[in-house]
Parts: sequence; C-alpha cells; structure tokens
Amino acid sequence: MGITSFYFLCFFAGMLIVYYSIPRTFQWGFLLLCSVSYCLLTGQGALIFYPLASVAVCYTGTRLLSKIPAQEEKKRRGILAMTILVNIGILFALKYVNFFINTANGAAHLLGASKDPLSGVDFLVPLGISFYTFSLLGYVFDVYYGLAAYQENALKLALYGLYFPNLISGPILKYREHAEQFFAPHAFDYRQVTRGLQRMVWGFFKKLVIAERLGVLVNTVYGAYETYDGAYIWVATAAYAFQLYTDFSGCMDIVLGMSESLGIALPENFQTPFFSKSVAEYWRRWHITLGVWMKDYVFYPLLRSRLFTRINNKLKEKCGKKRGKQYATFLAMFVLWLTVGIWHGGDWKFVIGSGLLHWCYIVLEELLTPGFSGLLARLHLKVEGRFVTGFRILRTFFLVCVGDLFFRAASVGDAFRMLAKAAGHCNPEILWNGSLLTLGLDGIETAITVLSLLVLWAVSLLGRKGPVRDVIAKKPLPLRWFLWYILLFAVILFGCYGPGYSATEFIYQGF
Repeated sequence: MGITSFYFLCFFAGMLIVYYSIPRTFQWGFLLLCSVSYCLLTGQGALIFYPLASVAVCYTGTRLLSKIPAQEEKKRRGILAMTILVNIGILFALKYVNFFINTANGAAHLLGASKDPLSGVDFLVPLGISFYTFSLLGYVFDVYYGLAAYQENALKLALYGLYFPNLISGPILKYREHAEQFFAPHAFDYRQVTRGLQRMVWGFFKKLVIAERLGVLVNTVYGAYETYDGAYIWVATAAYAFQLYTDFSGCMDIVLGMSESLGIALPENFQTPFFSKSVAEYWRRWHITLGVWMKDYVFYPLLRSRLFTRINNKLKEKCGKKRGKQYATFLAMFVLWLTVGIWHGGDWKFVIGSGLLHWCYIVLEELLTPGFSGLLARLHLKVEGRFVTGFRILRTFFLVCVGDLFFRAASVGDAFRMLAKAAGHCNPEILWNGSLLTLGLDGIETAITVLSLLVLWAVSLLGRKGPVRDVIAKKPLPLRWFLWYILLFAVILFGCYGPGYSATEFIYQGF
C-alpha cells in the first residue's frame, strides 16, 4: 500500500478522524497500532519482526545502561558495543551480505576464477530498515552519552522506531529532539491540519506530475544506453537529478505534511539543494538528517578517538600544524563518506556515486579554494557576484549529476561506459531538433514536465526566504484557496496514476 495510492489516502483519512476523536491519552497507542497495521498492510507480514527485534535490543541495552553507574565505563562501553553490533548485524545480514559476496566473487574473477566461488542470498528486507536502524541507534548513543533519558515504556520506544510515515523514506530522527511529541496529547488544530494537507498536495505534485514523467525519459536512456551517446546521456542524467530530487523531497513533503496534520513536527530533509555553490554546501541541503546523523555519531566521535588523535599529532609533526590537521580531517571524512555510500546500498555504484566521489569533490574544493580565490582577485571578480555564483551553482550541479549517473546506472562498469559515451560524442542539436521527443514523452507530456519544473523552480526561489505556505497564508482568502485548488487540480488532471497505472515506489524507499 504505497502512500500515493487511493487505499492509503482512505487509510490516512480514517486514521486522522479517529486520532482526533479518541481521548488524547490514547493517541500515541493508536499511532502505534496504525504503524503496525501499515507494516502488515504493505505486505511486510512477518518482516515486522526485524524492526521489533531492533526496538527490543535497543530497549534492553539502554535499560542496562541506565542501571550501571557512570564510573563503570568499561561495562557501559561493552553494553553499547553489543547493542550496536546486534543492530548493525541485522542490517548487514539483510542488506549488505550480497555486497561482500559479490565483491569477493569479482575479486576471484580478476584472479582468474571462471565461476563464482560464493553464492548470493535472497533475503526480504523490511521497509525503511536503514532509517529506523539509524534512528534507534541515535537513541542508544544519546542515552549512553547522557543526552537523553532512558525510555522506560517499551511500547513508546516501539512507536518511535516504527512510526509508519517515517519508515517510508525517513527522515532520520534524533530521539532527544523529536521523540516526546509522539507521546504528547494533541488537540485538533484546524490551521495545523490544513497546512499539513497543503504540504501533502505539494508532495503529490512533485511525485506524480514531475518525478513519474522524468522517470520515463530516464528509463528509456539508462535502460538501453548502448544506443545513446553524447547529449542524450547528459540530458537523461540531468533529468534523473531532478527525478531523484522531486521523488525524494516529494515523499518528504507527504510524510512531513502527514505528521504535521497529526501534530508531530519531523525535521526538514531538504533546503533548495540545487542552489548550492559547492558540493559540501549541497550535502548540507540534501538529505539533511542523514548528514547530521553521520557527523554526530560517526565523524566527530572518530576525530575525538585515540587513534585519530595519534594520527593528527603525527601529521602535525610531519606536515605542520595547519596542514596536518587538515589531512587528518580528510582521512576522517573518507571514513564518513565511505559510510554514507554504504548506507545507500550494498553496491559499489552507491559507494562511489553517493560516497567516495563526493569525498573527492570536497577534498579538491578545500585544496583548490585558495587558488580559485586568487584567480578571481586577479580577474577583479567578486566571489559573491552573480556571474561567479551562477558558475559555482552550475559546476556543483554538474558534479552532482556525475555522482547521480553512478547512482542510477546498473553497475559501476555501465557508469564508466556511459561517461565515455557521453564525453565521446558532441550532438547538442538534439536539444532543438525534436530528438528528445523520441525518449518516451510526446510534445504534450514534455510541455507539462517543463512547465511543472518551472513551477518547482519558482517555488524554490520563493522558499529561500521562508516557507511558501507562509507567503500564501498572508494572501486574501479567495486567492489562497484559488492557488491551493489550482495545485490540487494539477495533481488530479496531470498526475500519473489511476487504473492500469502503478506509480513507482519512492527511490529512497529501498533504503
């Protein structure tokens, strides 16, 4: 039961009515019941055992941590390690075991083996496993460091881990910042509910009107890349960048709007990422909660560890204080981006496209920035000037697109072959001679896509100054409802849905 389906809308509407009709002290229990029901209705069935097992492990681990005095640090570290290992072990077994098997088989072939020495396994993976695992591990870390209190009620912790809007594609939560609102009573608030529904409509517009259409073009080229070259691949890759954004951020709008209507404020996951002037800035605006989690629980603890303290000191001795610290940071960043890449999936295309390639970008940006600034000074150009800003935004978008090409390609080998075909042929004429209309979208469909992207661009520009809903809310009542009805009817008239059509799953739902 996908969240863009008619059945889900009926499920959510019924849930919303009951949620505000029952006594408020029962609301959190009702949410837990709805979350379990959603997992069962999506065909998860017995797979709900896995998130429940993770909740049980984290509950037991933090319960033990709460009883051990801070002076007994060795015992506390042991419990923390066991809790982490069990959760990561479940995640590894279900999601990553084939990654290591395939890597080993590939290495064996390079050494001359004619057959795969290892056989892969075929596990069914529960919905949102990476999202709920990281949210629960964040809770465990917060209890260990004394940043959050141990949750005595196992069912409340289960709600935090299994909250069904969050299972679809995140965001990744911080227990100390977001958990209490799940258990608090929520009175019906007309403005809050309508604002949540408005955001959901905007999410449906992104997903059903834009992302689904862009997916047709992308699938045409990527599905038969051998027959395309040059600008065809670049256009499809740029289309995929926008498909990925409208798909993922559209899902976030639906999820955050849904939660807002329930009185629960989830963290933002996007902040106009395509206006970023560097790759580092892009990742501060894209999948924000993953970046924050990785910094808080991987990067900073790694830098403070004894191993990196020794590495830092040695590099300072050999390379100087400033350069040594920078190199140690780059090394910690390598571990960080390797982890980010692996989080996205058990395949080297994710490790490269969403991880190590971006590490290379950021390191090069850091090393080349002084020279770039000096060049601009000699050319009498301002770093924040329109020309330089425009250049930096386009450069960042291009670099991100190269990473997205690896992310979308069937394999690392296909990605390199597509890059070679894209760079080896110059055919810009396809942009105006009608050739793009042979990629699955006719003239009308292309016009709808382009106009929708222009609407997205205009809303993104307005959104840089604050939520667009706040801007609309200040307009006269007739104009407000006219704009929202226009958006609603755009989804109804131009959205890709209905009998005989199955909207694709959200791309990040697989993570």
